[in-house]
Amino acid sequence: MVRKQDTVLRVAEPAPLMDFLISKMGGMARSSVKQLLGQRRVKVGSAVQTRHDFALKAGDIVTVSSGRGNSQLNHPKLKIVYEDDDLIVVNKQPGLLTVAATPGSSETTAYSILRAYVKKQNARAGIYVVHRLDRETSGLLVFARSEELQHYMRQYWRDLVTERTYIALAEGVPEPREGKITTWLTEDKRNAVVYSSPVDDGGDIAITNYKVLKTSPYSSPQEREHSPLRGEPERGYSLVELHLETGRTNQIRVHLASKGCPVVGDRKYGHGNEHSPIDRLCLHAKVLAFIHPVTEKNVRFESPVPKEFNRVLL
Repeated sequence: MVRKQDTVLRVAEPAPLMDFLISKMGGMARSSVKQLLGQRRVKVGSAVQTRHDFALKAGDIVTVSSGRGNSQLNHPKLKIVYEDDDLIVVNKQPGLLTVAATPGSSETTAYSILRAYVKKQNARAGIYVVHRLDRETSGLLVFARSEELQHYMRQYWRDLVTERTYIALAEGVPEPREGKITTWLTEDKRNAVVYSSPVDDGGDIAITNYKVLKTSPYSSPQEREHSPLRGEPERGYSLVELHLETGRTNQIRVHLASKGCPVVGDRKYGHGNEHSPIDRLCLHAKVLAFIHPVTEKNVRFESPVPKEFNRVLL
């Protein structure tokens, strides 16, 4: 939505966003342009753009908000990585639920944080959950700005998603170090535990492609004895990249556990904190790419691997 006080500019020829704004905004200083970008007050088309070196194309429409009625999301557990008139993509920290487990709960969730954010922009605005991450899983999540779009994306999620990559810190090293895990999963609603079968037992098929990226250097009992990591398992740790072909509940956690290499910190399918040098479930949604349901363009987002994962492997 463009307000009367917004500045709308049409791009005549290709240029970096910073140079374009400086030339069009009355000689505005570079520091002031950076502030506009940092405050998320610049849109290219319908998408907020914060990169000063973003490459503009001829015909692009750049909108600069005056800031009046504009709001920013400032929360330690949730950061917006992309937003437009249709979607918001966020990076969630561990410990935050996607949405409340029970109706009427007052617990802070990714949904409640975003709802407050969009309400500041427009009291009639809404936000709608498209998919979820476990409380202790960090990484990328997408929300829709309309109920209609939410229903569409949920219905066609498997067709829309083009890439979904996770990074896990696992106990031990999966063998072989690269491969595909295919099992059938059945969830027991009574205890919220998912069971895996190597043969079709009527459950939902689940397919995970994995690759070991790095392993901890401790290979002997003597090295482990002097390791700075508390309770390191005999087989050490490995950093595993996982690409999902299906998106079942707890799929990655169950599949790595089925290889005898549960996710570090997994209380449900592993050893919890018994062998964990980090006080969290070590699973991160690193890459999310999908076909934008409105523009029909492929959009791709990437979240850095948590530094504490790599520190364990130094």
